[in-house]
Amino acid sequence: MKLLEETKVIPDVDELLDVIRRDRRPKRVHHIELFLDAEIKDVICERYDIAGDLNRSDPFYYMKREIRLHEFLGYDVFRFEFLPHAAHFDIPFVDAGDTTSIGSQQRGTREWTEEHEGPIQSWKEFENYKWPSVSDIDLLALEWFEKNLPENMGVFDLTAHILEMISFLFGYETMCYKIVDEPDLVGAVAERIGRFYVDYTKLMCGFDCVPLVWGSDDMGFKTSTLASPDFLRKTVLPWHKACADAAHERGRPYLLHNCGNLEAIMENFIEDVGIDGKHSFEDSIMTVTEAFKKYGGRISILGGIDVDFLCRSDESSIRKRVRETLDVCMQGKGYCLGTGNTVANYMPVENYLVMLDEGRRYSF
Repeated sequence: MKLLEETKVIPDVDELLDVIRRDRRPKRVHHIELFLDAEIKDVICERYDIAGDLNRSDPFYYMKREIRLHEFLGYDVFRFEFLPHAAHFDIPFVDAGDTTSIGSQQRGTREWTEEHEGPIQSWKEFENYKWPSVSDIDLLALEWFEKNLPENMGVFDLTAHILEMISFLFGYETMCYKIVDEPDLVGAVAERIGRFYVDYTKLMCGFDCVPLVWGSDDMGFKTSTLASPDFLRKTVLPWHKACADAAHERGRPYLLHNCGNLEAIMENFIEDVGIDGKHSFEDSIMTVTEAFKKYGGRISILGGIDVDFLCRSDESSIRKRVRETLDVCMQGKGYCLGTGNTVANYMPVENYLVMLDEGRRYSF
């Protein structure tokens, strides 16, 4: 018997939104992910023959497969990349080998951003940089989902990569110097990035098939934020607030994926930005159950089954961890089950499916 075959979940995006807004306790555990790596999706589709009868030459084949896959996995919403970074912001990448040990899930190479120097190092390069506009975005996929996505499901893309894009355009190392040496230039870059993502947020909210807005902007590492809390409060968080405001004005909750130790600015996320939910948790920083006890009375807590744990553990340990997490988080409002980050291609597919399966079996 394959995992998930004994259990079935029918997507219910309306109940998911109630969970995220902490309006009520759900009838079942809802699952949520930032995204699944392509290799993971390919393995699952092949294992369960999810798209075998679809025509690969159909220009909408991939969209149709995404719907079937996420419906099968039991997701109420899923991410579709309408706006690839590299297609709209000209940023340099460095290739490195993919160290994934699972042969069927390898991708050959993995891309990393250049951390030393990006395309903007001076005011002249700022002036000459080709800044993107939402008018350049191809809306074909969004328009297709608007007409074809099942009513009980939703789709989203990630937005508001403010600090990330500042560091990509300067290079993280250069950005750290520029914050001190040329704060006006850093502010000008942040404004161009921020205005673009506010516009993108508004654009997505114009489609009924997009039920929520999910900002994604890593600001920390294991012990601290990647830039000073004061800089983040002054230069980065106001743009997240602008995106959150744009989402709220159009009736969408604003979620934030943000890695690292962010204790210094968590109150700002909640009180100033106005996030509705927080995603990305790491056991070595704060377990998801600790986060739920600390913040779950004010925002929704999303995911949190540690990625390193999922990669290294056996089935019984994963099932036990999921049950213990749900025993804590499902006693209140505002929790969705998922990984602590993403379903990365180096995660054993079987372990990911065990997490889903145990969540489906949980009763409360």
